[in-house]
Amino acid sequence: MGQKSVTGELVRIPGLPAICPTCRCRVHAGARDRRRCVRCRHAHATRSCSRRGTHMDAPTTMSTGDGTPRSPDATLIHRTLAEIIPVANQATLYFYALLFVRHPDLRAMFPVAMDTRRDRLLRSILTAADRMDDPEALVEYLGGLARGHRKYGALPAHYPAFGEALLGALSRYATTWNGETEAAWVRAYTAISQIMIDAAVEDAERTPARWLAEVVSHDLRTPDTAVLTVRPDQAYPFLAGQYAAMETPWWPRIWRHYSFASAPRPDGLLTFHVKAVPAGWVSNALVRRARPGDVVRLGPPTGSMTIDHTTHNGLLCLGGGTGIAPIKALVEDVAEHGDRRPVQVFYGARSDRDLYDIDTMLRLQKTFPWLAVRPVVSRGTGSGLKGPLPDAVREGGPWPEYDAYLSGPPGMIRSVVDALRGIGMPSERIRHDSVEELAPLSPG
Repeated sequence: MGQKSVTGELVRIPGLPAICPTCRCRVHAGARDRRRCVRCRHAHATRSCSRRGTHMDAPTTMSTGDGTPRSPDATLIHRTLAEIIPVANQATLYFYALLFVRHPDLRAMFPVAMDTRRDRLLRSILTAADRMDDPEALVEYLGGLARGHRKYGALPAHYPAFGEALLGALSRYATTWNGETEAAWVRAYTAISQIMIDAAVEDAERTPARWLAEVVSHDLRTPDTAVLTVRPDQAYPFLAGQYAAMETPWWPRIWRHYSFASAPRPDGLLTFHVKAVPAGWVSNALVRRARPGDVVRLGPPTGSMTIDHTTHNGLLCLGGGTGIAPIKALVEDVAEHGDRRPVQVFYGARSDRDLYDIDTMLRLQKTFPWLAVRPVVSRGTGSGLKGPLPDAVREGGPWPEYDAYLSGPPGMIRSVVDALRGIGMPSERIRHDSVEELAPLSPG
């Protein structure tokens, strides 16, 4: 999977940075007609990619959801995805079959059970496709993906193998696959892989691919919910509101995401809230098996549900179940920055006994006069609000000077987003980090 170019010239892909044919890095600086590679310092004359007639200023066709015209390549890619979605399971199975048959050495990078990884592959492709005509968003998304893939042991040499398998699966299941479509996917995958390679290389210069972390405390709050505190083997920088992937020694190569339950601490310890879910290998191991002294592995911190401390908007925080963990971290972050902006926390659960961290939240409320905590249960006889969490938020609205932060099960987030939009809150003021789970299976 390579991108052909004449020596010393940059092949340009519509809307994406040019790629240096000498060192394969993206070219960031320079004038429109001359660009200099920032890594190998080689000067290049830019040229358009003539394959299939595509060039930098090619007219666009079709539109995105907001009416912005799509580039020809993005149009072809979205058409392919629309054809693949109805047979997504077969296509992803075929992708991994091709990958492992042709490159059996890569099988060791993946868990024995591949169900969730198959889903994530399609989600990743859809998310990248939705950003094809937004270079900044595409680079940001792929950069995070590349940093996360380092924990799996992904190397630059692996990308051609993945590209080969991807094109094989698409060509088998897309109904209108032809030379023009294949060329668009080659250009797109070449650019995507290069962005990810560059991001991984840059990240490797600053941080490890993964951290070892020793469990130092295990507090079983309910029969199926535990609060774990771990000590990483080296500095672990993160922001309140972010999350990390965790791997246990009992289920190698199976990673699950958990939010940090506190703002960064002086002692460097990290705390997570974990609920054991049916058939959840990692969650059940962490709740029922992990003990102080056990060692888990952590991927890098990720997530954008962080506080903008340059504004003075109030915070409307909604946490459902263990989704209260990052909400607690955000409250601590506001306190540490000395802000006195109002913070309204709605803590949702099915019953009173599921409000496993309510005592902690009420102690914080007593400490900080700008904080209000409202427990909401869908059933029970406690002193908090009763009914669905979206109804409680809607009735307390319209929240004109607040930014919303949502954390919890995908279904809860969907319903709360609908409720907030229904009372007039703009989408740009609603933040959550369940993008992959919430993204619809459509090419957008």
